[in-house]
Amino acid sequence: MPKQTSPKKDKSCPNLRKIRDQDTDLIMEINAGNQRRFHDLVKKYEQPLYSFGLRMCGNSQDAEDMVQDTFLNVFRYLGNFRFETRFKNWLYRVATSSCLKKRRKSKYAPDNELSLESFRPDKNDDVPTQMPDWAHLPLEQLLNEELSKTIKAAMLDLPEKYRLVMMLRDIEGFNTQETAQILAVTQSNVKVRLHRARLFMRDRLKNYFNHD
Repeated sequence: MPKQTSPKKDKSCPNLRKIRDQDTDLIMEINAGNQRRFHDLVKKYEQPLYSFGLRMCGNSQDAEDMVQDTFLNVFRYLGNFRFETRFKNWLYRVATSSCLKKRRKSKYAPDNELSLESFRPDKNDDVPTQMPDWAHLPLEQLLNEELSKTIKAAMLDLPEKYRLVMMLRDIEGFNTQETAQILAVTQSNVKVRLHRARLFMRDRLKNYFNHD
């Protein structure tokens, strides 16, 4: 996992822009020596990270292992966090790295990934630019067993790089720039992957939503 430069070097970078968010005070308190507050950090993010891992990995054991690995790495490297981005962005970058490592070692990982070449958007393609319909559905409908299984199966059929982008953009709510930072890719790359993933999901779910 890439390390960030220690905050002690900030004096040599007077133009370094600090970003404050709702986690800033908590992070600073932990880094000042109050490690008991780390439990508050875990409590806040463990359930969202578990949901993220479950959608990515497809099974609870791998998701739990991913969450544990993520917080171990956060605890190890938190002192190097320089507040150049929102803490949540940095956290999900750590989680993404842990998730990919866990996924590649998992016995549940597919032998061959599906190709999305047939979903390559071109100038004549009706590329969806908004979040998919199911992302806006009421919680009660998303909890519908049939729909839940359909969405889960379709998401797991997406190759990792497309699934990650869709998860971060459409499920977790990160914007294009933040997603690019988390995945260490260009914003153009994020847009292309997201377009292909949305086309794929729209095709997979059209029968469900067109069903009377």
